[in-house]
Amino acid sequence: RTSPTSRPLHLGPDMGDIVLPRRLFLWSMAAIYLAAFVSLYVQIPGLYGNEGLLPARWQLRYSGKPLEEQLLSSPTLLWLGPRLGLDTHTAMELLCLVGSALSLAAVLVEALRDSVVFFCLWALYLSLYQVGQVFLYFQWDNLLLETGFLCILVAPLTIIRGSRGVREHDTVTFWLIRWLLFRLMFASGVVKLTSRCPTWWGLTALTYHYETQCIPTPLAWFVHQLPVWWQKLSVVATFVVEIAAPFLFFSPLRRLRLGAFYLQVGKFDSFFFFLLVLLLKKKVFSFYNVAYYDHPFSVLPSSDSRLWSWLSYLLELAVWSLMIVATILCFDLQVDKKKNGISSRTAFTYHQFNQFLKTVTIPCIWIGVLSLLWEIIKAMFRCACVSGFLKRFFRTLQWIMFAAATAAMFAVSLVPFSYIEYDSNARLWPEVRQAYDHVDRFQLVNSYGLFRRMTGVGGRPEVVIEGSYDGIKWTEIEFMYKPGNLSAPPPYVAPHQPRLDWQMWFAALGTHTQAPWFTSLMYRLLQGKRDVIELIQTDVTQYPFHKQPPAYLRAHRYKYWFTEPKRWWRRVYDEEYYPTVHLGSTVLESMLSQYGLKDKSPPRRVSNITVAQAVRWVRSQVRGVPPHILIWTLMACSISFCLLKGLRNRNKEMPVTGEAAVAVNAQMKKSDDQQAVEEDEQEGEDSKEEDEVEEETVTDNKEDEAEK
Repeated sequence: RTSPTSRPLHLGPDMGDIVLPRRLFLWSMAAIYLAAFVSLYVQIPGLYGNEGLLPARWQLRYSGKPLEEQLLSSPTLLWLGPRLGLDTHTAMELLCLVGSALSLAAVLVEALRDSVVFFCLWALYLSLYQVGQVFLYFQWDNLLLETGFLCILVAPLTIIRGSRGVREHDTVTFWLIRWLLFRLMFASGVVKLTSRCPTWWGLTALTYHYETQCIPTPLAWFVHQLPVWWQKLSVVATFVVEIAAPFLFFSPLRRLRLGAFYLQVGKFDSFFFFLLVLLLKKKVFSFYNVAYYDHPFSVLPSSDSRLWSWLSYLLELAVWSLMIVATILCFDLQVDKKKNGISSRTAFTYHQFNQFLKTVTIPCIWIGVLSLLWEIIKAMFRCACVSGFLKRFFRTLQWIMFAAATAAMFAVSLVPFSYIEYDSNARLWPEVRQAYDHVDRFQLVNSYGLFRRMTGVGGRPEVVIEGSYDGIKWTEIEFMYKPGNLSAPPPYVAPHQPRLDWQMWFAALGTHTQAPWFTSLMYRLLQGKRDVIELIQTDVTQYPFHKQPPAYLRAHRYKYWFTEPKRWWRRVYDEEYYPTVHLGSTVLESMLSQYGLKDKSPPRRVSNITVAQAVRWVRSQVRGVPPHILIWTLMACSISFCLLKGLRNRNKEMPVTGEAAVAVNAQMKKSDDQQAVEEDEQEGEDSKEEDEVEEETVTDNKEDEAEK
């Protein structure tokens, strides 16, 4: 019988608090991998197929070198394709399918959220990244690869050890997630000011951002209608969240770390962060975990101490007050009674901010050093407290290995982090730079800087492609996700990543000569390649030239704005973006030759081995399904399965307390009394039977004597 007052095994002030955050973090990463692989899989034929925009086989030139040299020069598993009898296109689809299946299994089964599994997921995505070219060169791809590699260090070795128990060094490796979040947020805030973008310095960036972001959402239209003073105040909040708040990630006070985390969650609007907001009600969180310790410093006074509690409250109050006062002074916040709002302006100069950056960059590094050193020391003491010589020896050996790996990752990350300030970057040790150069090809660490400059100040530039059969009557070709039709609402695409639509946004910022792939897009549309058409419209019947390819194509650039007050868009013609071309035209042929887009080598013969046939069968099953619906279906089913599984386990492990315990005890007592009564009755029946046997024996003896 389990006692109603029984408690789980105490794992120490740090170790017990890391269990649930680590589980949620690894589950979220598995779900993100699932969305990334599925999203890329549906776009592979149009982007990287033999008749796609940028065939992947162009990136792999088989020169007869040994496999080891090929892997070192370009670390991708696609080099194994010819050895398996697969062409590059089929091999890419196979890698995506394996990654999707493996990540889905990791989402559903906790035992598969293992270091070995996350290593496989990282290797698969890195293999695709190496041949992804411009369509995979986004910061979120780099961020996924870096975070995915950290998962290898954070995740337990369930498959090898057979246990998901907490290890003494887990807090050390998990610290790297905090450091990554600090680098991401702090650098993103700094580059907005070092770029000297007038919209960021004038606090007007968000008055343009909602309509000029890559793929706006319907919610962006409504937020865009907010008054200017509110948009400027939002920019001030952005600077506070990205530049000031990240320093609280390393605070010894738990509530300060939680406050910093709430600020970070409030800044993002993706599905995964929305999920974290719900989880925060129970003070647990996963992706970009910032405050995963309940008691960060076990040597400090206990939280039961009134003196320490009061000192903590006073210190927290002082920190938040200092941040508020500094924000008011730096941005000259004042109440504007005429506009019924708050006025704001940047009250410091570029030179002053540059001096501030030079002052804090090196101290930021030392804060990271001291924070990591403290985690390593605490983990060392936990290893020293393990009972048993052999067990303590092996735990200490693991601590040494993982502490060294964590320190190496931290040292290498200093190179991209210090890019924000030139003098600080020049002061780094040469050995650290050399180590970074050796691992750069694996995307283990990267530099970040989101929305460095605000584009579309004079209107959102948008490229509109038009097709015609006779060169007189022209029809616009609408994309599924990017703005085009003035009356069509912006779509919800997350977590799907339509890479062609995103690149169309970047292409509109310059000329077509700066986007060579655009010429390939025009060429494939003139040819009527179905795989490329499905990048524009998954339902091919919605494509205006699905029955017959257009004879002529051209592209114009427009300026788009959100409408007020009616929805959704208005536009003004800007200029010609791409001249009128047709198959065989001199302009088109010269551009194809100039950009190296004419493939002279024939593609490999289509393989008929079992693996290739299976890959083609899977493709035939998902063809025509909108990518965002496919991803959301998998995600919804996975989340439902995990919730049902969690509720089932919770019901099994539900502790018995309060009135339920009294009822159970009464029932148990009743059962005991009933059992005792039954035992007494059974004993009475047994004794009665024995008496009857004795009586029969006596009667038989008397009869025998009478006969004698």
